Amino acid sequence: MTTVPLPYRLVGRRRETADTVTLDLEPAGEPLQPFAPGQFAMVYAFGVGEIPVSVSGTAGDQRLRHTIRAVGAVSRSLCALPTGASVGVRGPFGTSWNVTDARGHDVLVIAGGIGLAPLRSLIDAVLAEPHAYGQLNVLAGARTPDDLLYQDEFPAWRQPFGAVTVDRPTGGWTGRVGVVTTLLDEAHFRPAHTTAFVCGPEVMIRATARELIHRGVRADRVRVSLERNMRCATGHCGHCQLGPLLLCRDGPVVGYDLAQPLLTVREL
Repeated sequence: MTTVPLPYRLVGRRRETADTVTLDLEPAGEPLQPFAPGQFAMVYAFGVGEIPVSVSGTAGDQRLRHTIRAVGAVSRSLCALPTGASVGVRGPFGTSWNVTDARGHDVLVIAGGIGLAPLRSLIDAVLAEPHAYGQLNVLAGARTPDDLLYQDEFPAWRQPFGAVTVDRPTGGWTGRVGVVTTLLDEAHFRPAHTTAFVCGPEVMIRATARELIHRGVRADRVRVSLERNMRCATGHCGHCQLGPLLLCRDGPVVGYDLAQPLLTVREL
């Protein structure tokens, strides 16, 4: 783990939605240590500040891919950078999805909105070793069709089993409409032999985890990413505290058996 930002250069950018872009970063010198799926980096926009951003994929051991939504000063600055610009990156930080522990299990990947970004590298890891896992299911929900990430990649994810749904069917949308948990009726998984990976708004995480447990998936086999209020990545500022957890250090990925009693406490 590197706590001092190292220089990276923006070598590729792709617009995902009206306010979200995917950036490919390449080390301008010494590279960071490899990231595991689910971990995050602190990405620094020179002269503006830094924010925690999950790693959405890698190209080999050195290039990093980050999908960022422009919602604040730093994220807007990063999203506006031109190809060739320099940024600072430090990490890796946090817990991973621990995808190897799911070997031999059916895999459920369930995302809401921008929550698909932290799950993308997990999907890549499972697809890289298809015979090591059971059935892969990728279920994604978004507010509107225009808010769906990685639309050009989803056809490949449909081959195991993939489905998307939206809350509001704008623009002539003819696909599924409704919350993401409605897709579970069509997914192919054995509850007693399934590991689920869930990321999205907390209300979506709670509803999805409850439904999975109701269907027979063990709570400790439901892994959730709680990426809220992280700032320093070193467990010192306290902004990401959730009960006894400092999510930048003890998370962001935790088992729902640990998260459940904390997420049910009002204003915790």
